[in-house]
Amino acid sequence: MALVTAALAGCATPPPPAVETAVPPASSDPPAVAEPAAPQPDPPPPFTGKRSLAANERDYRRDGAQHLYEQYSDRVFRGKLPPLIQAVGVMRLDIGPQGELRRFEWMRAPDHVPHVKAEIERLVRAAAPFPAPQRLGSVVYTDTWLWDKSGTFQLDTLTEGQLDRMPASPARASLAPARPAAPTPKSRRSPTAATPSAKLAR
Repeated sequence: MALVTAALAGCATPPPPAVETAVPPASSDPPAVAEPAAPQPDPPPPFTGKRSLAANERDYRRDGAQHLYEQYSDRVFRGKLPPLIQAVGVMRLDIGPQGELRRFEWMRAPDHVPHVKAEIERLVRAAAPFPAPQRLGSVVYTDTWLWDKSGTFQLDTLTEGQLDRMPASPARASLAPARPAAPTPKSRRSPTAATPSAKLAR
């Protein structure tokens, strides 16, 4: 019996050695706190402005000119322009997908009248947004400003033309010399009807 007990004791598996878990040293720094995620920007509101279905720059130029005429209907010169106007300016506009005015540049600036140049630039900025070029995505177009000394204008795209000469004013017409009246034909008298005084006059 003692031998059996000793044999069983020799066959028993010894227990595994104890594993020591390393404990990191204490740190003086506070534990890192995860930063909250940045809020996502709200999606832009849907576009509700005017749209242009122009398929090319020429067609959009007409839409852009019509837009400026609607914005400044009280500043548009009605009828044909006088033969001499105060300024002519050629401007190129860059219009974005939402009709925003991305930039403009002068191709021919009316530098001789700085106040007119500044006023045109103000009108163009204030007219934004322009019709959104829906089919083109974005567009660059050029138009010519025809500026009258009265402070009104026309755009070359929608101009009504220009007079060859200034019309005569009523005051100038009254000073024009009158045409002499055509002489009335003298009535013929028969010799027998002549009086003595008529004969002496001859």
